[in-house]
Amino acid sequence: MSGGLYSMEKNDFDQTLDLKKVKPYGDTMNDGKTQLSFTLPVPCNDESIEAAKQLMKKMGFENPQVVFYKELTEGYTFFNCYGSCTHDVDYTAINVPKVESTSWDMKETDTFIKENIGRKIVVIGASTGTDAHTVGIDAIMNMKGYAGHYGIERYEMFEALNMGSQVTNEDFIAKAIELKADALLVSQTVTQKDVHIKNMIELVELLEAEGLRDKVILICGGPRISHELAKELGYDAGFSMNSYANDVASYVAQELHRRLNK
Repeated sequence: MSGGLYSMEKNDFDQTLDLKKVKPYGDTMNDGKTQLSFTLPVPCNDESIEAAKQLMKKMGFENPQVVFYKELTEGYTFFNCYGSCTHDVDYTAINVPKVESTSWDMKETDTFIKENIGRKIVVIGASTGTDAHTVGIDAIMNMKGYAGHYGIERYEMFEALNMGSQVTNEDFIAKAIELKADALLVSQTVTQKDVHIKNMIELVELLEAEGLRDKVILICGGPRISHELAKELGYDAGFSMNSYANDVASYVAQELHRRLNK
C-alpha cells in the first residue's frame, strides 16, 4: 500500500511544461527551486541570516533557506541560499541576435578561402586597453587553440598575429595599417565598472577617424560580450562564452567573401 501511495503522490506533481511560463527546475517541473549565493556587508550573526532571508523574499523567492554562511572578514558574511522562484519567463517570446554565419572546421574554412578568396586572410588579435588577460585571445589565435579547437595560427589560409595583452587602441590600429589587416579581434576578459565598454567605443571612434572602420572586419569577444552588445557598440560581430576559433574563423571568411562580392 505504501508503494501505491507513493505513486499517487508522485503523479500529483505538476509535470506540465509551458514554454510561455518557464520556471527554474530543481527536483520537479515548475518547482522553481533555485540556488543563490551572495555576500552582505554585515557581521556574521543571526540578524545577518534573517537579512539574507528577507532579501531573498524581496527578490521573489518563497521559503528562503540559508544552508551555509561564513564570515569572510570582519563585517562581511557570505551566504549560500535556496528558495522557490515565483517568477517565470515566456521562452517563446525570446529573440537573441546571433552571428549570422555557418561554423565550419579548420579544413572546411581553409578550402572555402582557397576557392572563394584566393589568398590568405590577415587577422590581428589583442586584449586591448587595461585588460591584462590573454586567455580569451590565446584560445582563438594561438596554434594549439582550446578544447580541441585549433587556433587561427594553425589555419593554412590565415596570416595571424596575436599582440597579447594591454595593447593600446593606437598601437592596435597602427599594426593593422602596417599589415593591411582584413580583420581585427578584440578580447575583453576581466573588466570593472564597464571600462571595456569605453575602450571598445574608443577603438571604433579611432578607426572611423582614420577612415578604416569600413575597411576591416571588427570583432570582439569575452564573457561579458554578446553579439547584440557588439552591434550596439559599432562592431560587426561579438562572440561570448563557448565560442571557439572555428566559429570566429568561419565568420571572418564568410564575411570577407560577402564584402568582396557586393
